[in-house]
Amino acid sequence: MTETTDAPIEALQDKEPLKPPRSQWRDVWDQLRKHKGALLGGFFLIFITLAVLIGPYVWTLDPQKLDIRNKDMRPIYTALWDSDAKVRWANPLGTDNLGRDGLANILAGGRASMAVGWAAMVLSLLIGTGVGVVSGFFKRLDGPLMRLTDLFLSLPILPLLLVAVTLFRQPLRANFGPEGGMFILIVTVIGITSWMPTARIVRGDILALKEREFVLAARSIGTTPRLIILRHLLPNVLSPIMVSATLGLATAIITESALSFLGVGFPSDFPTWGKMLADAVPRMEQFPERVILPGIAISLTVLGVNYLGDGLRDALDPRIRGR
Repeated sequence: MTETTDAPIEALQDKEPLKPPRSQWRDVWDQLRKHKGALLGGFFLIFITLAVLIGPYVWTLDPQKLDIRNKDMRPIYTALWDSDAKVRWANPLGTDNLGRDGLANILAGGRASMAVGWAAMVLSLLIGTGVGVVSGFFKRLDGPLMRLTDLFLSLPILPLLLVAVTLFRQPLRANFGPEGGMFILIVTVIGITSWMPTARIVRGDILALKEREFVLAARSIGTTPRLIILRHLLPNVLSPIMVSATLGLATAIITESALSFLGVGFPSDFPTWGKMLADAVPRMEQFPERVILPGIAISLTVLGVNYLGDGLRDALDPRIRGR
């Protein structure tokens, strides 16, 4: 009788230690790496970011240096022989009508455009997430904050940007210098005019999450609203925030390029991708590559960011992750 009783009990015992639970971020990565567009977009975003950060230290030509004798060179590898009879490569992407090196301008312009994009994206995320969380969690503030969001959504963004740049450009230039003042102005203006989609997305998720059981349990034991937001709500809205970050980065890059193209961005001698496009337009029939090269840089960067955001959205959504 004892042997009969011990056999089922022994069969229920674990022979091997249990495996640790699978990480959620590993599931996200497994889904993300199946999205080829997201992988290509992420790799290109990393590549272009590293290129504009490290490139000027490798390709050390001054992007603002004028060389009239070598102006209007086409983007081909030009072999020049130095005194030691060694071949060195000069101006692989050609020069403009003032003799400035094309590759150096692409790298320097990318650094400015990417810096504005990242900074404006972070600012818009902070504003949008803050407004969305407060609006969704505190019912008495929901109406005023959403009406403020609707007001910003109804404003024409580009004319507002032009007016803001015209009004505040000179004071900021006087206090922070030509480049620093315009960087602060452009980042601030783009950030405060692009937070509204993030606020709406976060608000919708907060409205659904604050009625979940774990939030009600936290309230029942006396957890303060600040701790509920920080410990329970914000971690659960991380996925839409990350997706909004990628889309906000693409929007900021395009907006900065548009401002520079219209001539209201950085100073005329400071290279950006949009400024390179503006300078190339008058002679685009004779030198179409001067429009194509910065245009390709902008297009591929924005396309890569959008693909990455699309892949993150699918990977972070548990309803799609298993497909």
